[in-house]
Amino acid sequence: MKKIALITGATSGIGEACARRFAEGGYNLILTARRADVLDKIKVELEAEGTKVKTLVFDVRDAEAAQLAVDSLEPEWQTIDVLINNAGLALGLEKEYEGDPEDWNTMIDTNIKGLLTMTRLIVPRMVKRNEGHVINIGSVAGDAAYAGGNVYCATKAAVKVITDGLRIDVAESAVRVTNLKPGLVETNFSNVRFHGDNERADKVYKGIQPLTGADIADVAFFAASAPKHVQIAEVLILATHQASGSVIHREA
Repeated sequence: MKKIALITGATSGIGEACARRFAEGGYNLILTARRADVLDKIKVELEAEGTKVKTLVFDVRDAEAAQLAVDSLEPEWQTIDVLINNAGLALGLEKEYEGDPEDWNTMIDTNIKGLLTMTRLIVPRMVKRNEGHVINIGSVAGDAAYAGGNVYCATKAAVKVITDGLRIDVAESAVRVTNLKPGLVETNFSNVRFHGDNERADKVYKGIQPLTGADIADVAFFAASAPKHVQIAEVLILATHQASGSVIHREA
């Protein structure tokens, strides 16, 4: 029987790349996101290649909707082997005292509370089965703040600590917990951060070859494929010319 991976935020970037990589690796998939049309498109593509795909349309910020979606899973979809908490975003790059409180709430509710909601819904079943793997998509931004990153960096620092705490809480079981910390990844991340300003978003990746969503998906799949006695606790993944969240060498 094929294993099942549940991936949040699966319609773009790292989430979509994880869906394609885990499908390639023999998993069936539960894909969640807010955009039903994009989920359906990915489902058709992957099922044409032999992967069974279940789509759930909800926003991870809505705990009640998440609960209803998970409760709706048919018995054959309820044994989730890998949970990839990918849904997340950055909004704005203003100084903290000039930031938009609405942006703050969206980041906190998505990056922290959404991750906690999905963990609470899925992990108890893993612990009961004494098997499973949680992969949280954190960020290099969780290691240290950078200019304008304030609240976003704080949410990713929270992801690190929450991941570490979960690993402690499940240590008596065979459930594994991994925190992936990407650096500069070229996805729609910056476009979202700058509220659709494509020109400003493009400048983020100017002068450096950034990572791709597929690069991060490869690391996630590697962690999930390790022998059962091996737990890849944390991985920092940076572009070659990136040294930290704030140190990037760019070619002229």
